[in-house]
Amino acid sequence: MEARAIFIDMDGTLLTTSNEISQRNMEAVYKLINQGVKVFLATGRQYEITAPYHSALGLQTPMICLNGAAIHDGLSGKPILTRPIILDEDHFHQLTAKETCNNILIHTTEGLYCRRISTEVDEWTREGGVPPRYIGDLKEADYRDVLKYSIRTGTKSLELSRRFKDKGHVIDWEDGFEIVAPGVSKWSAIKRLLQVYGIDKKEAVAIGDGPNDIQMLQNAGTGVAMANALPTVKAYADFVTNHHQKDGLAEFIEHYLINSFAV
Repeated sequence: MEARAIFIDMDGTLLTTSNEISQRNMEAVYKLINQGVKVFLATGRQYEITAPYHSALGLQTPMICLNGAAIHDGLSGKPILTRPIILDEDHFHQLTAKETCNNILIHTTEGLYCRRISTEVDEWTREGGVPPRYIGDLKEADYRDVLKYSIRTGTKSLELSRRFKDKGHVIDWEDGFEIVAPGVSKWSAIKRLLQVYGIDKKEAVAIGDGPNDIQMLQNAGTGVAMANALPTVKAYADFVTNHHQKDGLAEFIEHYLINSFAV
């Protein structure tokens, strides 16, 4: 299998459940880099909680963050591209109604705004060293340039999420949904980077486990789903590798990509 670039999801793919990169995964990525393959992180995470792992892997490539709503320079961390989403007042009030959800996370170019602190937000603060800019009633918050809304309902919420499908790209999860600007996805960001690096999509590998990975698995030359992915995600992949707790990322790299082409 020829590959000049690989785009790697983080949670449920690169990382263990304790948000660590296993030694085997790290070594597999190092081998790819030494082989001349461009390695990119493509994640739903914001920049602050992507950068530490990017650095740990020794990457210098741009980071795809917030499901493609932001691309950050791999050296300076500065945004190369941001694609904000705008919700009208009516839709915003539907989101922020107290009965709507357990928590709302608003990812902006300036940082995170949220309704309340949660285990998830605490973990992000620990990993990135940057606390939310605001916690409380989001109707009272002063923010701009929203890149992603993350709505935590605690359950799949298709009836609620479909109200926003004409306002942006909606990704449904088992515990809620996310909204980014129309046309935004990890794949839309990948296409931009492939063009910059002069790499054909047939030479690109994408690997992930979540609904936000479907487009990149479907459109990259080779799409790889983790064993822990939902069946709806696996359906779009060319390969299914092992569970993220069992180094499925490294397993695929070792088996299919190491020494797959001459630099």
